[in-house]
Amino acid sequence: MDLQECRRQLDEIDGQIVELFERRMAICGDVAESKIESGKAVYDGAREAQKLEAVGAMAHGMFNQNAVRELFAQMMTISRRYQYRLLAEHGKSRDLGFERLEALPTGQARVVYQGAEGAYQHAATLKYFGEQADAYHVATFEDAMREVQEGRADYAVLPIENSSAGAVVDNYDLLVRYQNYIVAEIFLPVDHYLLGVEGAELSDIRTVYSHPQALMQCSRYLNEQRQWQQISMANTALAARKVQENGDRTQAAVASEIAGRLYGLKVLKPQIQNNQGNTTRFIILANRPMYRADASKVSICFELPHQSGTLYNMLGHFIFNHVNMRMIESRPIPGRNWEYRFFVDIEGSLDDAGVQNALNGITEEALNTRILGNY
Repeated sequence: MDLQECRRQLDEIDGQIVELFERRMAICGDVAESKIESGKAVYDGAREAQKLEAVGAMAHGMFNQNAVRELFAQMMTISRRYQYRLLAEHGKSRDLGFERLEALPTGQARVVYQGAEGAYQHAATLKYFGEQADAYHVATFEDAMREVQEGRADYAVLPIENSSAGAVVDNYDLLVRYQNYIVAEIFLPVDHYLLGVEGAELSDIRTVYSHPQALMQCSRYLNEQRQWQQISMANTALAARKVQENGDRTQAAVASEIAGRLYGLKVLKPQIQNNQGNTTRFIILANRPMYRADASKVSICFELPHQSGTLYNMLGHFIFNHVNMRMIESRPIPGRNWEYRFFVDIEGSLDDAGVQNALNGITEEALNTRILGNY
């Protein structure tokens, strides 16, 4: 056959495939109606595995057998998403357990952050809650999470991502370990200043203290000063305080301008960070599952086995429901080799039908799913 005849016959077969597909989807609608009445789950992994083996065996040759299994896996995935949508339209979506509020109850709130006064976490706290915020600090991020979960603080402020250094991965793990919820976020431009005691000059400096991430974010400038020793500290504010307490003109700290003012240090050189647009995203956490009426981002996490196509199938729920994904991050699951937990940010609100439908599908099919917040 010549090319045109091949195309003609393919068009004819494609028309038949579309007709059969639509017949199949109509029957899937009947299946959904039956499951609505019986309360039976949409996803039946064992049944689907049997079906894939059966249709694969109908094909001839290894290539076609694998291709048919893949084709039918996609059709069954589409069928499930259609069924989830029908269940949602009949009011059978699961209760997501979140309270919708017009505004967050921040008046008289007690707020905790990690670090010390003058640290970037402190600056982010003041930026979101105001200069008169009832704020206090603890030693570690986990301490901050514990303070909120156990009710000693109403909110915690934690960094989650930096535009230069990437994700703060340990804090992703804490989001799973503690039953707190993201209720807001704030972006803080991170300007690193080189700070010294009064009377010090750049030519005097021999030792620089700061948090390892801050040192890395200023590596271009700091590494040019070959005579300077760089020493890591728990956070930038503690570095500033150490320089102030030591009173040594040969010592400097990389910290925020607010830390310099707080500890009475002199700016030796402003904005020494590599990236002048360097920004950190902070999340605000509470122990109540609540969201503002104008919330526009949902964060979730889910666990998947280390099997071909599992992540693809999960992300397909967003595609099918026209939900835009903003971020994805993966973390290994402790004690379970080659299995992963994925953190995903999507656009939308828990009020949105498409978001609800996507979350219903993922909750049904992933090993474990948790909504981390809507904000």
